[in-house]
Amino acid sequence: MALQYQIVPVTPFQQNCSLVWCDQTREAAVIDPGGDLPRIDAAIAQAGVTLTKILLTHGHLDHVGATAALVARAALPVEGPQRADAFWIDALAEQCRMFGFPPVAGFTPTRWLENGDHVTVGHERLDVLHTPGHTPGHVIFHSAGARLAFVGDVLFAGSIGRTDFPRGDHAALLAAIRTRLWPLGDDTRFVPGHGPMSSFGVERRQNPFVSDRDGLSG
Repeated sequence: MALQYQIVPVTPFQQNCSLVWCDQTREAAVIDPGGDLPRIDAAIAQAGVTLTKILLTHGHLDHVGATAALVARAALPVEGPQRADAFWIDALAEQCRMFGFPPVAGFTPTRWLENGDHVTVGHERLDVLHTPGHTPGHVIFHSAGARLAFVGDVLFAGSIGRTDFPRGDHAALLAAIRTRLWPLGDDTRFVPGHGPMSSFGVERRQNPFVSDRDGLSG
């Protein structure tokens, strides 16, 4: 048995919301429910699982927009991101205006996460790594057993996260990728916040922003 998952693209930004669940208990979590709640509901129904918590990589609207609606409906705990992203969550109304999204309700995470923490989904464990740069409180979730990571907007197939938003930090993002993601192993596949999946090995070889060819990785 291993962690199971399904990617559910949501919002006009086609953000990769992920439904993850434990095969044994059928308990599930939704990672980054950015919006389009009916699509998320349909994925939950199709998988035949019970949603028990919400996991957030960071505080941007397209990753958290449906969080308050899910909490209001089922009183689900919200775990993540790291506390430095509180200012993004507090600014949800402003984010909606900025990006032309319908207004969403605010929320406060049940548990802020730190590097080295872990979260559970049924009998499955996801390790938490703090990966600042795209946002200061960004985290990723890693399943050692499944050789799988959910990396939000840190790393993409062939690209990396933007750092031109408030409190973005390009150097910190590169450091997080090299010191927190690469040690997880070349064979680890990852679900990015947008676009297709890849593996850390492929990105180390081919990603023009962080490949080993620049001589700076180690």
